[in-house]
Amino acid sequence: MSAVQAITRNTRITPQKVREVARVIQGLPAEKAVETLRYIPRKAARLLRKTLQSAIANAENNHSLNAAELVVTSARANQGPVLKRIRPSAKGSAHPIRKSTSHIHVELDVAAPAETVVKPRRAKKAAAKNEEA
Repeated sequence: MSAVQAITRNTRITPQKVREVARVIQGLPAEKAVETLRYIPRKAARLLRKTLQSAIANAENNHSLNAAELVVTSARANQGPVLKRIRPSAKGSAHPIRKSTSHIHVELDVAAPAETVVKPRRAKKAAAKNEEA
């Protein structure tokens, strides 16, 4: 099963601002990620939540998946086209203004079964030390 995705293109926000919020939801279950984004008071959270809900709808309608089983595998923001404007300044000169846009990508996948969860590396080292002692 390949990942289910949703893309929002040309959103009028810088990618850096979206990435800060996207890091919060990576690896979370999809429904928990929607609830988490609901309480983050930023424009990036609103845009990410809308894209995430679209990805969940794609999974349910196009791939017949259950929303409760989905996990956010990837949430990223890439640079979109830049709107270049000028701001008039003193003595007939002008300063450039760059209005950045973003492409927001959210990918979901079915959660792995609980018994296949790999232990963290430190837990393995601690178990090895206990066996030696």
